[in-house]
Amino acid sequence: MIVITHQREKCIGCNYCVEEAPFRWVMSHKDGKSTLLGSQNKRGFHTVRVHDNEWDANLKASKSCPVNIIQVKRI
Repeated sequence: MIVITHQREKCIGCNYCVEEAPFRWVMSHKDGKSTLLGSQNKRGFHTVRVHDNEWDANLKASKSCPVNIIQVKRI
């Protein structure tokens, strides 16, 4: 399993995460920020646990984020 954490409030809407992992990320039409699909918000941190097969794409999304607000780790 892996855990993906996103600090959505700090998102600048660059869309890189959506380009790298479109099955896990979408852009909100309301505010132009990315949304981590399936996540739960706890104090501004949106977190989701997913299977290992999503590791590569979400790691690329994390590394491409210019404001460094996406963390991906194995548990």
